[in-house]
Amino acid sequence: MTAIVATLTATMGGGQVAAQEQVSVVCVLAEWCDAMRAPFLEASGYQLEFLNLRSNEGLVRIRAEASNPTFDVFFAGTGDPHFVASQEGLTEYYESPVKADLLPGLVTAVNNAYLPLYANPIAFVVNPAVLAEVGAPTPTSWSDLTNPVYKGMMGMADPNSSGTAYVIIATLVQLFGEDKAFELLAGMHQNMATYTRSGSGSLGPVGQGELGVGIIFMSSAVREKQAGFPIEIVMPEDGTGYEISGVSLIKNGPNPDGGKAFIDFVLSPEGQNIGSENGQIQPKANINAATAEGAPNLSEVKVIDYDFVTYGDPELQGRLIARWTNEIFPIPR
Repeated sequence: MTAIVATLTATMGGGQVAAQEQVSVVCVLAEWCDAMRAPFLEASGYQLEFLNLRSNEGLVRIRAEASNPTFDVFFAGTGDPHFVASQEGLTEYYESPVKADLLPGLVTAVNNAYLPLYANPIAFVVNPAVLAEVGAPTPTSWSDLTNPVYKGMMGMADPNSSGTAYVIIATLVQLFGEDKAFELLAGMHQNMATYTRSGSGSLGPVGQGELGVGIIFMSSAVREKQAGFPIEIVMPEDGTGYEISGVSLIKNGPNPDGGKAFIDFVLSPEGQNIGSENGQIQPKANINAATAEGAPNLSEVKVIDYDFVTYGDPELQGRLIARWTNEIFPIPR
């Protein structure tokens, strides 16, 4: 019996839990959740059922069900929706026994709004061949992305559906101040060929030579580069933001004990390693989890001192997304 199985068995009264009982999860990373079905059932006695939604879509679903929740856990995605869910009282903090094994810096940064799952910086992913065709240089700074040489060659996500895009906006605001950040976003908008629904939506088009530059989380690009895509990863020289993805217990969910068991499992080395073994190569929160091959090391990246508490505030998040929607997206390009 592994340590996590023993912990879960003790937590749930000797493992006398009927197998047909289930834990319902709003899951941003479907591959990870799907791979956990069998081991989580073995460890806990609970069936795992999940609905795959993007970060902000998950928040909207949980908010819509606040009076009668049908889910127990909000799993993965960017941290900002987890902050919002906490501040709106949609989730409640769970003092997991696994917390002692999580990286202290990540635990402190999220300020008991949720439990950290992994960290992941924003990067530029470029296709050198596409850029070479038009004589465009490789961008190395955020201001480079406003260069008209990239017109029609860039892609990023829509902040109305993607937490990744909100992290990009919040990063620019923290680096340059709000007005300058929106000047940069307006310049970047002129070069955008598309805004995608998901945070990594521009990765495929960059790898396939349809776009020259995408703005996404670094781990997604590393995974595709390892798979043979002809792409390069560039970290902005003026600094970049990062996410601390999380897992949250939904308040008044139908199966709170099962939800806590799921959180304990996914934060354990076993649960974290399942993610790494199924394409999720982000640096994991548990200090005892294995390091995935090619995982980015935050100590080697110029990350900003990202203010997760301030930029996780739902009012500020809503205002910045609304400003982008009203001021940037309608600009003809």
